[in-house]
Amino acid sequence: MMTGGSRGHAILVRRLAAALEKRLDSNRWTVLTSVFGVDLGASTVRYPDVVVDVAGGGFWDSTATAPAMIAQVLSPSSARDDLGARAFEYVRLPSLSAYLAFAQDGPKVHAWLRGAGGFSPKPRIIEGLGAAVEIDSLGIEVPLAEIYAGVEYR
Repeated sequence: MMTGGSRGHAILVRRLAAALEKRLDSNRWTVLTSVFGVDLGASTVRYPDVVVDVAGGGFWDSTATAPAMIAQVLSPSSARDDLGARAFEYVRLPSLSAYLAFAQDGPKVHAWLRGAGGFSPKPRIIEGLGAAVEIDSLGIEVPLAEIYAGVEYR
């Protein structure tokens, strides 16, 4: 679990959560942020930046019931793990259909998207303000311009 973070990290997480909430049916899905856990078994609980979980979980639950999408905003201190070991952990979840890792230094997403044969071992790179992440299993498309518009990378 990461404590603290940059202003840019916080802005991107907030924008992503808002973009997802705007597109998803709240009767089917709940968008949760970094204080909510994902149980990976073997006494391992992770706290990703954004989780899309099936709606209807208990109000006092502290971990996702059946996460369909997990997203991280990459930080210099966690990028290696988020793109490596954590990605491997997340894509093993049977309910997961997408794991997304958003760059902080420009409009770029490393996207693991479940296809007919499962997840590919390497992510698809989606980049540029004109690009969008399509998550077919959720029936949504998230334009990178909505997440990164007006962000200054200094």
